[in-house]
Amino acid sequence: MPKKQRRTFTTEFKKQMVQLYENGKTRATIVEEYDLTASALDRWISQAQTTGSFKEKDNRSLEEEELIALRKENQCLKMEVDILKQAALIMGRK
Repeated sequence: MPKKQRRTFTTEFKKQMVQLYENGKTRATIVEEYDLTASALDRWISQAQTTGSFKEKDNRSLEEEELIALRKENQCLKMEVDILKQAALIMGRK
């Protein structure tokens, strides 16, 4: 069975799907009519109810934000260590 190709949806479309759900249309009906996955629709509903935004960046938890910041800091520190190692090698030759 071939895999379905990943599709992207506009913010307007997502808002319309959430609006249909909020107006009483069942999840199963929406999923079937618009050929969506239930998990995508559930995620859109959750995002609309919590932040009102469908952008992943706006829907990150505090822990996710902290993890991203720590990974950036870690990468920066690794680069600094590499630079210092190179400097030590150069100074050691003189």
